[in-house]
This record gives sequence, C-alpha cells and structure tokens, in this order.
Amino acid sequence: MRNLIAALAACVAFTAAAFAAEADGKIKSVDAEKMTIILDDGKTYKLPAEMDVSEIIEGADVVIAYEPKDGVNQITDMFIQ
Repeated sequence: MRNLIAALAACVAFTAAAFAAEADGKIKSVDAEKMTIILDDGKTYKLPAEMDVSEIIEGADVVIAYEPKDGVNQITDMFIQ
C-alpha cells in the first residue's frame, strides 16, 4: 500500500511539473490594476493576488515560472534580479 501511495505521489509531482514553464527577460511594463506584467518579448503574465506590485520595477531582469491556465500565463514563482 505504501508503494502505491508513493507511486501516485510521484506521478502527481511529475504531472504538475510538466505543465509548468519558465520565462526570463526584462519587465517592459507593469499594470497594477490588472495585476499583470509584460516582458520585453511582448508576452503577458498574471501576478499572484498576494504579490506587492510596488516591488516590481520596469526594466528589471526577471525569471519567472508560470502555468498556462485558460489562456492566461499565471505566475507561480518569480525572481527579480
């Protein structure tokens, strides 16, 4: 039974990772009202609701992890350099 649970947990972890994606670049613009950022490649990413938008500066280099959901690139993790 423990082996089955461990196998199922591993499958869930690998499945979640398969849907995650990464992007990097410079922040071209920030829209605090819509809670989005646009990178220099023109792609838009949705910020988590709990994020403090005042900490995000246009022109900063950023690395993000995101999940595409219903046509929106939802940020799951972000590192501002």
